[in-house]
Amino acid sequence: MIWLFSLLSVFIISLTSFVGVFFLAFKKENLQKILFFLVSFAAGGMLGGAFFHLLPEAIEDLGYGLNFSLAVLAGILAFFVLEKFIAWRHCHISTSREHPHPVVFMNLVGDAFHNFIDGVVVAASFMTNFSLGVTTSLAMIFHEIPQEIGDFGVLIHGGFTRRKALLFNFASALTAVLGVILTLVIGVKFMAFSKLIIPFTAGTFIYIAGSDLIPELHKETQLWKSTIQLMGLILGLFLMFILKKAHG
Repeated sequence: MIWLFSLLSVFIISLTSFVGVFFLAFKKENLQKILFFLVSFAAGGMLGGAFFHLLPEAIEDLGYGLNFSLAVLAGILAFFVLEKFIAWRHCHISTSREHPHPVVFMNLVGDAFHNFIDGVVVAASFMTNFSLGVTTSLAMIFHEIPQEIGDFGVLIHGGFTRRKALLFNFASALTAVLGVILTLVIGVKFMAFSKLIIPFTAGTFIYIAGSDLIPELHKETQLWKSTIQLMGLILGLFLMFILKKAHG
């Protein structure tokens, strides 16, 4: 039964990646107008996810020591290498459907790590007891919704079509299933290793927000749009803070 409830829970959590479907009704011109807000919201959500959720959890598991610091730096450096030296490098070709911005791929990979961790946590919760598993799953659903809205905005901003953004976002979410399977098959030993993935993922979130998303916000110079971007950034941070307080 642990297998059934764990897999069912992460599948339901993964369905939150389709929250972007609510934006399908928007005309292309109107969607473009709100993208600058969604990108700032995503930046705030990623920073909030890293500093309010992942880093405190990593410190609780590992302590604020050398292993913690190395894991965070490993996440930052790994994504620097991916963006700088591999195929997903920056270039001077304009973003389009045929040539998506590198942040699209960085966001998908970083989110995949995050969702993988969610799968580990859900499986571990159900291994402890059923009620904890249900509570954890519900908390993750509410946690994922604002982040998935931001992710959808980043993918659209990076050149994906709305349908492609939904599909790839869902594919990234399904890495939670792998987290469940590895945790239930390997058990406690894998859970100990997975603790290092949490600060690593925090590092990737910090890198994506600081290196890719926030520089995009600086391209906007109109005062009223910049103000809205600041509000989006703060809203993303605030929602992650509230979710952290609600989850305890």
